[in-house]
Amino acid sequence: MTQDAERDGRRQRIGEMREFLEKQANELLAYDEQLVRRLVEKIIVYEERLTVEFKSGLEIDVEKLELRMTEFFSVRQ
Repeated sequence: MTQDAERDGRRQRIGEMREFLEKQANELLAYDEQLVRRLVEKIIVYEERLTVEFKSGLEIDVEKLELRMTEFFSVRQ
């Protein structure tokens, strides 16, 4: 019964997240503090990746992208 309640709660949070996202602009042009605070529970930083935990309970891993400053400036010039 507890698992059913947890599953129902997760479904409700995902539904709320979906509803919130559908009301947003289709394309993000800048960082949106309200959006981040509404969706993200926490971000865990590891040496080679980040784990983003959403308030819905969903987690995603993001691999570390190594970009040195010298590479950045040579690409922009």
